[in-house]
Amino acid sequence: MNPRLARHTPNQLPVARKHRPDYGLFITASILLAVGLIVMYAISPALAAQGGDVSDTYFVVRQLIAVVIGIGAFFIFSKISVENWSKWHKALIISAIVLSLGTIVTGGLANRWIQLGAFSFQTVEYVKLVVIIVFAGYLSQVIDKGKLTDIHAWRVPMIIASVLALIVVIIQRDLGSAAVLFTITLAMLYMAGFPLAKLTIAITIIAILGVLAVVSTPYRRDRVLTFLQPTADCSDAGYHSCQALIAVGSGGVMGVGLGRSIQAYGYLPEAENDSIFAIYAEKFGFIGSVALLGLYGSLLLRILTIMQRAPNRTMQLMSAGVFTWFAVQGTINIAAMLGLIPLKGITLPFISYGGTSLIFSMAALGIVFHISKYTLMRKATLALPKQEGDAREDSHHWRRDSRPRYTVTRRSL
Repeated sequence: MNPRLARHTPNQLPVARKHRPDYGLFITASILLAVGLIVMYAISPALAAQGGDVSDTYFVVRQLIAVVIGIGAFFIFSKISVENWSKWHKALIISAIVLSLGTIVTGGLANRWIQLGAFSFQTVEYVKLVVIIVFAGYLSQVIDKGKLTDIHAWRVPMIIASVLALIVVIIQRDLGSAAVLFTITLAMLYMAGFPLAKLTIAITIIAILGVLAVVSTPYRRDRVLTFLQPTADCSDAGYHSCQALIAVGSGGVMGVGLGRSIQAYGYLPEAENDSIFAIYAEKFGFIGSVALLGLYGSLLLRILTIMQRAPNRTMQLMSAGVFTWFAVQGTINIAAMLGLIPLKGITLPFISYGGTSLIFSMAALGIVFHISKYTLMRKATLALPKQEGDAREDSHHWRRDSRPRYTVTRRSL
């Protein structure tokens, strides 16, 4: 028995009752999107003034378009059943590999984007979503067959994961996103009940490879050295870190206000993307930063609750993957701006400027929103053999309140 996930089997799905989804999930995400738009509205003139023939509202309008598309993606993905995702695994994997390799065609090595006219597409955000969907389905199948610890059952997914990781790390040179991908995969394996000893070995190997990737690349090595001594050379290697700390420190307790940011005027690199938290802290101060962390905490807690109450493994693993994605990526971004870890160059979910990250984050959240329609009243428990008289107790277990419910089949989940 695996204590980490409920041992619900596909045969149990017909008793699941569809109910009202967790609208709080969407409301919390909408507040985060609104915060991102407010910050972008405040710094859009500063960004426009740094060069280029664009209007003062150029950046905020593009972000607003991304928000609208992201909300659309949220509701579209919330309508797709888990059963349908399992039918599209091969197509998703092939498309992820093709799109990742497509960055070479459009921009050469070390390029992370596919240019489509005036629009650009960051493939690694799509890869994250594909990894979560495919691994959740495959892990569930492996567990049902009793082959979770059988190394031969992992040949195909490990090859796929290795190819995607190599593309991200070597071709796109995006170690930060690769770290997020690895963490998502390891977290899902852990939640599926994969032996901790074998996971420890895998983590050790990945850590060694990560260290080799850092020490063998001059710019990554410089980032680590800068992290160890962030103020040693604020005019060159440590410039980004120093300016981020200045922005955070300038905010004080209450912040300087929306229209009084200094760091956004060309001082802080990537002010609208990777460094957006530093700009936010400058504008809203310590209190505003704590409030933002509270919003993220609320969102993650809702996802975690949905994961614990999901009626089957696939849904639980999908929720676990999305939870890990947002938690790890948000932590890395904020920690880098506070000087707690080296700069990684990844976005802050729902806040940073950039359509690809925002749209696929909302799409992933849409999947969790769909799962919330089928959650149990309380945390899922191990599926132990039932005794006589359990049917009445199980009925109360599934009923959330006095509203009428209808039973759904496995195909509609």
